[in-house]
Amino acid sequence: MSEVTYFHDIQVGQRFPLTIKRLGINGEGIGYYKRTIVFVTGALPEEVIVAEVTAIAPKFVNAKIHTIRQKSTQRVEPRDADYYGHVGGIELEHLSYPGQLAFKVDVIRQSLEKFKPRGYQGYDLRPTIGMADPHGYRNKAQFQVREIDGHVAAGLYHEHSHQLVDLKTFSTQRPATMHVIRYVTNLLEELAVPIYNEEQNSGIVKTLVVRESFSTGHLQLTFVTNSRKLPHKREILSRLQTDLPQVTSVMQNLNQNHTSLIWGDETFNLAGDNYITETLAGLTFKLSAQAFFQLNPAQTIKLYALVRDALQLAPHESVVDAYCGVGTIGLSLADTASEVRGMDIIPAAIADAQENAALNQITNAKYEVGKAEELLPQWLKDGFEPDALVVDPPRLGLDQALLNAILDSRPQKFVYISCNPSTLARDLVKLSDVYSVDYIQSIDMFPQTARVEAVVRLEKKNIYR
Repeated sequence: MSEVTYFHDIQVGQRFPLTIKRLGINGEGIGYYKRTIVFVTGALPEEVIVAEVTAIAPKFVNAKIHTIRQKSTQRVEPRDADYYGHVGGIELEHLSYPGQLAFKVDVIRQSLEKFKPRGYQGYDLRPTIGMADPHGYRNKAQFQVREIDGHVAAGLYHEHSHQLVDLKTFSTQRPATMHVIRYVTNLLEELAVPIYNEEQNSGIVKTLVVRESFSTGHLQLTFVTNSRKLPHKREILSRLQTDLPQVTSVMQNLNQNHTSLIWGDETFNLAGDNYITETLAGLTFKLSAQAFFQLNPAQTIKLYALVRDALQLAPHESVVDAYCGVGTIGLSLADTASEVRGMDIIPAAIADAQENAALNQITNAKYEVGKAEELLPQWLKDGFEPDALVVDPPRLGLDQALLNAILDSRPQKFVYISCNPSTLARDLVKLSDVYSVDYIQSIDMFPQTARVEAVVRLEKKNIYR
């Protein structure tokens, strides 16, 4: 007899009626059954469903929709119906776009209610800034390549697995990136190029990466391979040049590691330029194959304008750009500041930031390799006192040492760009001792997903001046 898992008197496979109250931070529906919280993938607020339990955890239950008895007026047909529910990146496609924008304010509110930073009930949570067309915005496709039923496939893994879903179309991607992906997969199949087999760690082509410049229309194609050799290389490059002249940079990245990491250490040029260029907020950036760059340039322009407006820098004021990456935020502020200083732990990113500053003839920007939590205290010790600070941390939020350094230095102007409402709310618990939150402006950088970006303007409290 198979073992049955129980949560009080709930068991896996059990079905029960459930009213959905709100969406959780990952976009799943939340309801309550016998005082137990139930997370239901794909369910929407105000829907009445029959839920089927799929897993039981110590403090909650996971379920799927068995049937919908009462649909939400915000439910729509997913544009990627063939792939919705199978891959990530489109988990909110069943929710109307106005509903998505409202959710992204609510998920910030949920996080504040959980962590309760000082004065959170009075925070000004502004409506999410969306897009006129919330599709076709991603300027980069990073698709795994595998062989399925004798055919070359390229796409994303089925959620929580390494089973590839072959994406013939994908509505959040720029059409040009998808066109290149499909052309190359057909070409690899036609030429019988060995495709990577993950189980056997054999074959050659593992991943295709395509990035498009919005400003020039040029594309960069990178083959990530398990071998330095790329069979039929000459034929591939000749066909690309003839059929896809907009691909102006063809690179190869060697990744012989049997891990989940996409990139290996060595990247070399196969044809064309080593980079493509993108123009953003009046600045030009060189994008090498592995350079980090925002995936939604149209919204990024709005994001940087929000930062600029929040800081209101004067010509005599200096600003620190923590977690600076390739320097886009700091460089966009350089014309209004006396000095910009940025830091990042990735040497290649700092090299790109320095090159981007030179490319745009910006002389008042300085970039160093290192941890923000180590460099900021060192700069303070050396006598540098920034007037303003911008932080754009990863999803883990601010490092504890950096939080302490911020509370020690207390710059007058402070903007926190968050990509994770939970860690933002956690960090605000400490920051709210010294700063009051003027407003939180959410902006939709990733439509059709549960991810939300927020610009937080913090104001130093009078008692600390």
